[in-house]
Amino acid sequence: MPMYDMKNMAKLGQLGKNAGNDIWKKFGALNEAVMADGVIPVKYKELIAVAVALTTQCSYCLEIHKGKARQAGASDEELAQTVFIAAMLRAGGAVTHGSHLIDD
Repeated sequence: MPMYDMKNMAKLGQLGKNAGNDIWKKFGALNEAVMADGVIPVKYKELIAVAVALTTQCSYCLEIHKGKARQAGASDEELAQTVFIAAMLRAGGAVTHGSHLIDD
């Protein structure tokens, strides 16, 4: 099975079982609590998740949160702007870390 095949997601239950101590259930509960509608609406939370997934380059997260962003009403334009926000932050990180290359 390829590295980034969504079928791999079916293995998460076994991963959680192997971890023991109900870690997987607690992780799921944390995810539900964090991503629930609140002061920040679900659509914005999902767009934030897409931006983070773009910066971490997690194909699974991109697929999952793109779908959830769409379900929450995110448009093509909002997803496109999210891409460029993530790109700007990655580029900004490289530029600001470049300051470490300057000798005092």
